[in-house]
Amino acid sequence: MKKLVIEREAVKNNITVVKDRAGSACIYAVLTGDGFGAGITELAQLLREEGVGRFAVSEPDEAAALRKAGLVEEELLMLRPTTDREELEQLIDLNVVCTIGSADTGMALNGVAEARSTVAEAHIQIDTGMGFGGFLAAEPDKILSAYRNLPNVAISGVYTQIHATKRDGRDAAPQLEEFQQVVEAIRAAGFETGVVHAAGSYALMHYEFARLDAVRAGSALMGRCRRSRGDGLLKVGYGEVGIEETRWLPRGHTVGNEQLVTLRHPTRVAVLPVGYQNGFGVGRARDAGLWATLRRWRSAKKQTVRINGQKARIIGRIGAIETIVDVTELKCAAGDAAVFDIDPLYARGFTREYR
Repeated sequence: MKKLVIEREAVKNNITVVKDRAGSACIYAVLTGDGFGAGITELAQLLREEGVGRFAVSEPDEAAALRKAGLVEEELLMLRPTTDREELEQLIDLNVVCTIGSADTGMALNGVAEARSTVAEAHIQIDTGMGFGGFLAAEPDKILSAYRNLPNVAISGVYTQIHATKRDGRDAAPQLEEFQQVVEAIRAAGFETGVVHAAGSYALMHYEFARLDAVRAGSALMGRCRRSRGDGLLKVGYGEVGIEETRWLPRGHTVGNEQLVTLRHPTRVAVLPVGYQNGFGVGRARDAGLWATLRRWRSAKKQTVRINGQKARIIGRIGAIETIVDVTELKCAAGDAAVFDIDPLYARGFTREYR
């Protein structure tokens, strides 16, 4: 059996780190992608036990799962604006805070709320450079029209997504300044902004100036955001499978696929029933450039698993459904557990287990 293990104590550690970084800002725990692979309801319940009471989702079904799991009083924020009437009906039924990122999404939400003789709650989304959605910061009149012309929508927040790669904040600061100008324009027009938030996981962990009324933490809770040394986060999630078989292969035998490796010595190998189709060895896109590529290549050459507490080197490339490791110097047998790092977001075919 393939097991995906989620370590409770590691998650709790990361919650503590996030709280420390957030300071007085409230925290929206982002649970998109089935809780980044950790299981949306299981992760939400653990977070609630640790004092987190606001959550962000990207699909109505995610919100429905949380409400069904007993999170009935907690605030749920839908991060993706939509004009789909069926989705909007479901979000209003579930008492979810919607997102308005354009005149069209604002009118759609207002129309559904008006037809139901109710008022829907929403946050305004501002685009400061990522381009995925939101009012352009340079078009304040369109933003203010959402406050003036949507009588069946109660706007309780405004947010953006800071995109940055420089740890010193040089590329983040101009985006935040642009966003703050929008916030000030809203206030100058006589409207209350409600909760103002701009920092996702990376900005939360790196830029104190981006921690406004609230922050949004997703990948940081799993310890799998872009990292800095000594940030205090722990990686969450590892895989566990039983060895399929062990066998001796002679010197000169080839191993692997795509790019074969020729064995220089007689080698005892273990075959593991896990591969890239299960998400093993699959990672998130990281920094570009020659040095980043070289670092990734070096890391791939040194990939290991742990068997009976000892490191075993992966030979060749990870296969689609199986992986071969060198166990010449290890005492092990078929059925023994092999443990390895895996990003829960990409894990497939595993039984999830909290420990």
